[in-house]
Amino acid sequence: MRITSSMYYKTLYADSNSQINQKMFDVNKQIASGLAIQYASDDVSAFTETMRLDNELVTIRQIKKSTESGYKISNQTDVILNDFEESIGRMRTLLIQSASDTNDTLSRSAIAAEMRGLEEHFKNLANTSINGQYLFSGSAIDVKPINDDGTYNGNNVGLKAFVGSHNEQQYNLSGADLFLGEEVLRKREIVSNVVNFNLSSAYADFTSATASAAKRAVVSSDTIRDMMGDSDNVVDTVNAKHIFYLRGTKTDGESFNAKIAMRDDETIDDLLKRIGDAFGNKPDLQFVNVSLNGNGEIVIQDKVNGSSKLDFHLVGATDYNYAGVGVNSADVTNITALDSGESNFDKIILGTSTAANPNLFVKEFMRLGQSPAAGGATNIRALNYDMVEFDKNGAKLSANVPQVLKDGNAFATASTKLSEVADLSKGTAGTLDGTQFTLSGLDVNGTAFKVQIDLQAGGSTFSLDGGVTNYSIFNVGTPRSAVAADDMTYKQLMDVVNMALTDSYPLTTNDPNTYDAAVTNADNAGNLYLSYDGKIQFEQRNASYTKATLAIYDSNSGDFSADASVMTFNSNKALTIQDPKTDFFKTLDQIITAVENHQNYPDADSADALSVGIQNAISMVDSLQDHIYKAHALVGARSNSLTKAMERTDLLEVSTMSLRSSVVDTDLAKASLTLTQLTTNYQAMLSTVGKVSKLSLLNYI
Repeated sequence: MRITSSMYYKTLYADSNSQINQKMFDVNKQIASGLAIQYASDDVSAFTETMRLDNELVTIRQIKKSTESGYKISNQTDVILNDFEESIGRMRTLLIQSASDTNDTLSRSAIAAEMRGLEEHFKNLANTSINGQYLFSGSAIDVKPINDDGTYNGNNVGLKAFVGSHNEQQYNLSGADLFLGEEVLRKREIVSNVVNFNLSSAYADFTSATASAAKRAVVSSDTIRDMMGDSDNVVDTVNAKHIFYLRGTKTDGESFNAKIAMRDDETIDDLLKRIGDAFGNKPDLQFVNVSLNGNGEIVIQDKVNGSSKLDFHLVGATDYNYAGVGVNSADVTNITALDSGESNFDKIILGTSTAANPNLFVKEFMRLGQSPAAGGATNIRALNYDMVEFDKNGAKLSANVPQVLKDGNAFATASTKLSEVADLSKGTAGTLDGTQFTLSGLDVNGTAFKVQIDLQAGGSTFSLDGGVTNYSIFNVGTPRSAVAADDMTYKQLMDVVNMALTDSYPLTTNDPNTYDAAVTNADNAGNLYLSYDGKIQFEQRNASYTKATLAIYDSNSGDFSADASVMTFNSNKALTIQDPKTDFFKTLDQIITAVENHQNYPDADSADALSVGIQNAISMVDSLQDHIYKAHALVGARSNSLTKAMERTDLLEVSTMSLRSSVVDTDLAKASLTLTQLTTNYQAMLSTVGKVSKLSLLNYI
């Protein structure tokens, strides 16, 4: 075959020139862009690996951004809690200063004023916001968490940062945890508020009205006669003429009542032991500690952690005419019979009592404070534990007993069934069937009412005439029917209570339509609800003051021959000093009020019968301080976790970028060497082509 010039050109130049130029273009493109590949066609496997690494980088950067945002909130919370700790420490210092008897009224008032300033500072800290977002509102970040009265408006939802695959970290601390959190290891502690004096120390001879010395508070070694007094100077070591009526709730939510009969010569220590026995104490198993404080008041401390159910009420009675024969008027079946007695011992010994039975001494160990009806600081005598009216403040009525679920320690809500809170060991065992409640008081028009609620398995009812005409309490099911006793909720109970308070009853007894209409009319006139701490509240709408009053109680209340109440809604109960449930601003107010009242211990005869006293307030502020420390430690742990997460994402980002670079980035040294080689090859090719082009026919011969 004859070799032509075009064949030489095509073989030596055209094909080689195109290939070398393409390779040189590719290398120059890599050097210029810094990328080894730009299109999937350049290297399919490398391109696929690059896309995977790019997705990982996007995820890592999202994690980093989420973690950094969470850390900012957590870190700011940490800073605020530092201020909380410093301020609560100052509060404790002031409180301890106020406890000293060297402080006069002016000094304690000055201390209380500074404490009120700290209280406002706490509220300002609680309402801290960043870029318009509140720190302590839970997920409701645009809602101001704390009102002026200290109530909480936020929720308990935790905000979480995405810190890795299937891994989230909470970064906020909700106000529900900080201000209303629960300390499961804390033991509930309660105290009576009536000072118990040693009457023997004041009256050496109970037959004489001449006082021989000032009264002093009793101590546990004093006798029952020392505390309850007498009308003669004979110590009776045979007859138990002193009767104590004990009501309360055990740590597991079981309600109980007990009558304790005691002799003159038995000691208060003996009484305290009998009280502990009523709470379930045994020689080898103690459920409560029962003791006296410096004012001779009874202190009961739960020995079981994490329960808010413990409560007690005590009334003592002594018949000074009882001589071991005949009827002891202090020993009654229903405690209301003691209303005929005299509660002021001085009046008995001075002969000035106007009581129906001036020889029956009735001693209260707990007494309520301000009487709303009287409009002033008047002590209310409430011998019966739970037949007491709700507290009144303007247009609002408030119960004082939180409704706490038996299983656990959570507060009831409107949808909670009564059977989830009630003591079902009382009445008909295991059920609310047969339980009867009484509602009494005045409606918003000032008209007296008395409503009977009958809880029945076949359908619960209420009546205004003692069970003659019964109105069905309807459920919300289909078809509508009267609700079974064990299915009745707080909402259904409160609907009936609201009808009574607003005088809005159904037009017929067994029609769900008229029943619903009555509920609607009642809701338009009054708002009945469970507060954040599980207490029943009523507020008359469109009014600054209400004429309404209300008491809700088990119909066998006060009868010591029957079971204790299945449920208690409002009571003349002991003061709470410690509780697993924290209520920060409410407790803070109680602490400061104790200093403002200049009271070292509770005292029902003081201007504020429900003041806890400075000594108890010290214990309370210690609990608040401990709660803040624990919350701060939790926030610190979260901040550390977020810091570690940020460090981890930084390392992952660098590692992934390095790996991606090794796959997709140009190796400049290698690319430069390749370019040099290609340039040399190209020049060699051109030289060869040039020489071949100069050949003549003579070269081929």
